[in-house]
Amino acid sequence: MQYLVSVIDDRIDPGRDDREPLISAFNERLMAAGHWVFAGGLAATDAATVVDNRGEQPMLTDGPFVESKEFLAGVWIWEAPDLDVALELATEASKVCDRKIEVRPFL
Repeated sequence: MQYLVSVIDDRIDPGRDDREPLISAFNERLMAAGHWVFAGGLAATDAATVVDNRGEQPMLTDGPFVESKEFLAGVWIWEAPDLDVALELATEASKVCDRKIEVRPFL
């Protein structure tokens, strides 16, 4: 089963920004164990563009979809045999990257 693992940062209480070596080592362990599918960090929310083409004309809006103190800072896609394993990995990931982690299975 695959899981979308979202890294959530906080404008009021942001995670530390010195975590790259720890995150790289964690990613290497994910790869060695066969859990790694994909990962990537995201640009700041002010670089976002929302596209809505549900009406007569497409609408493009600068900035994030919603203003919030929390925002999506990056993602992983993991392969894990079950949710328990994904949550164990997410617990470690939260410590490694010093941020909240949300885990959601793909349908």
